[in-house]
Amino acid sequence: MSYRRLESEDGVTLEPAAARATVIWLHGLGADGNDFVPLAPELRLPASLGVRFIFPHAPMRPVTINGGYEMRAWYDIKSLDPEGRADADGLETSVATVATLVDRERAAGIDAGHIVIAGFSQGGAVALHAALRCPERLGGLLAMSTYLPREADLDAHRSPVGRGVRILMCHGTADTVVAISMGRAARDWLLQRGYPVDWREYPIAHEVSMPEVTAVSAWLADCVG
Repeated sequence: MSYRRLESEDGVTLEPAAARATVIWLHGLGADGNDFVPLAPELRLPASLGVRFIFPHAPMRPVTINGGYEMRAWYDIKSLDPEGRADADGLETSVATVATLVDRERAAGIDAGHIVIAGFSQGGAVALHAALRCPERLGGLLAMSTYLPREADLDAHRSPVGRGVRILMCHGTADTVVAISMGRAARDWLLQRGYPVDWREYPIAHEVSMPEVTAVSAWLADCVG
């Protein structure tokens, strides 16, 4: 599939000839929307699916665990304990940003069932919160090398229609940034609440491998096709 690249201060969009589905893909801490742009062609999705990719930039903000250094982050991380992994206000603002993007795609004629929210690491944490709170059932939720912060907040705001959303979670067994135990804990939390989770483990660190890309490609095509 060939794309037309569109850039703005808010992010990067890869536009197909005729859009019929949308993937909103959130980058990790310290990166920006460009981080996963090269991955889209590697997915080799059929042109007939007409998938638009939106890669938003997180805002610049100081991050406490990085000595207050200012970088692109979806929320502040004050510490690595459960309470400090995500500041509530920053997470809420980022979830609202994703909700606005979903609303924009819906207004452009994309059915909610053809919208997938994806994210890597910190972006995956936002994707989990945003997709499970969406008032419409989305086509899918992709959470890569991530964890689930502020579980109680999500429990209180989960959308009942989102219970059947298709979820693919991928994690590296050698991840030293987000330990695989954190990913497994997020998976178990979701399974305990009745969400259908497709869980995949790969012998990699905090990164994306080609076997993972192949699995994501097949899963995405099934979700939006």
